[in-house]
Amino acid sequence: MDVERRTHTTNGWDAPLPDLDSPQTLVLVFASPSLRDDAAIDEVVAAYPSACVLGCSTSGQIAGEAVMDDVVVVAVARFAHTRLKLAVQSIDDAADSAAVGRSLGEALAGPDLRSVFVLSDGLSVNGTPLSRALSEAVGSVVVSGGLAGDDDRFEQTWVLAGGERASKRIAAVGLYGDALKVSCGSGGGWEPFGVTRRISGSDGNVLYTLDDRPALELYKEYLGDRASGLPATALLFPLALELDDDTTLVRTILAVDEDTQSMTFAGDMPEGARVKLMRSDMEGLVDGAAQAAESLDSSGPTLMVAVSCVGRRLVLGEEVEEEVEATLEAQSHSVQVGFYSYGELSPGSGRSCALHNQTMTLTAWSEG
Repeated sequence: MDVERRTHTTNGWDAPLPDLDSPQTLVLVFASPSLRDDAAIDEVVAAYPSACVLGCSTSGQIAGEAVMDDVVVVAVARFAHTRLKLAVQSIDDAADSAAVGRSLGEALAGPDLRSVFVLSDGLSVNGTPLSRALSEAVGSVVVSGGLAGDDDRFEQTWVLAGGERASKRIAAVGLYGDALKVSCGSGGGWEPFGVTRRISGSDGNVLYTLDDRPALELYKEYLGDRASGLPATALLFPLALELDDDTTLVRTILAVDEDTQSMTFAGDMPEGARVKLMRSDMEGLVDGAAQAAESLDSSGPTLMVAVSCVGRRLVLGEEVEEEVEATLEAQSHSVQVGFYSYGELSPGSGRSCALHNQTMTLTAWSEG
């Protein structure tokens, strides 16, 4: 397995694109939202006509130990014994998430499928039914990935699949063969605080009431002066979602509706579940990222894809590189690329994929 990373800035590529084009080459492209039509992405697509090319807009690009903006980051991995297949679906409404996930899974399912990596539009999807349906369709296969970002604007995201960039799209690559080794890790570092409240009114990923009070009204009370910056300021205080099976997931807000006093999240907010506000600091988040990396089972030349949440970046501020330095320190044999997202997809407490928010999620691929 050959793995290389390149970064394109206003000064051009930091080194020529590697000559690794083949049907067994995976090319990952992570770019600032404004670079959707940039010539650098066209150059990547043209350089790898036989490869599987997949990418998305972000809230920050990860290249090794660096977190960057206004650049294009590319990872090129040529596998020796692993077959690749790309599947793409459009999505017009979050209500279609399960159907799209099922369709993607059915397109990729196969007896030697070992890993599925998904990149989704970050605003027109409900990550909970998407990940659940896709996992059910492919069976006991590792599914991971993330939701595209748009910095902290929450206006428009896009996905690159093949040579086309488009919003309202979900793309997934399947990796096949017994030689492939895949490992996933996920860590948070957030701590719950305050009163536990019950979800008394919701519809999928839209939360209407908590303890029979308008959810947005109640949330604004907690935010105080920061409420004027919604939905971006909500990234600083996500919700811990406590499910009936004792699973706890973190949920963050994508949009607010002043008319209905509701909040739209990246994943389901089921009625009857309990929620608590969460907060963190730099030390907690960096420790969570390190734990995610330490949980990986990988060795030899490895491509490690880091998908972290934009909320973590806002909390870490100028120290954001601390968390990507921590992951690479624990996996020093890896080539690391990735992005800051609106949601992370990774196996949950069981093997099935689940939507996470405010986590550092890692996917590592190698051959052996």
